[in-house]
Amino acid sequence: MRRLLPAPLLSAALLVVWLLLNNTLAPGQILLGALLALVLPLLTDRLRPERAHLRRPVLAARLLLRVLWDIVLANFEVARRILGPEAALRPRFVWLPLDIRDPWGIAVLAGIITLTPGTVSSDLTADRRYLLVHALDVDDPAALVAAIKQRYERPLMEILT
Repeated sequence: MRRLLPAPLLSAALLVVWLLLNNTLAPGQILLGALLALVLPLLTDRLRPERAHLRRPVLAARLLLRVLWDIVLANFEVARRILGPEAALRPRFVWLPLDIRDPWGIAVLAGIITLTPGTVSSDLTADRRYLLVHALDVDDPAALVAAIKQRYERPLMEILT
């Protein structure tokens, strides 16, 4: 079964996205979407040599809720800062030392940082030990690093290892 369906979640997501993009449940579109959902993961399976191993799905759900909540709060904070005096902003690049080694975890962490308004992950060192983060307003770089590590990196390490 694994040979015919190497990434079942990816296949399901592809089918759903196909149907949403086409905005129809016509039988022909369902059939075409199902065909694409089966064939594309087969064709790209060798491009994904390392697989993510989700160890704690409940913790993953809690992390997702935390990230969504942080995105909402950050939107309000960024709006408040942008509408205030420009001189009050303290943008800064900060190197975030990484304890996480899983490539999927690093990618998810970089995505979380980028999705949160006011921060962007902008570079990763070749040895994958540091992530460069740009933040719109930084009082204390050490506090920013500690917050990212505690809120996102530590749970990701538990989820993926």
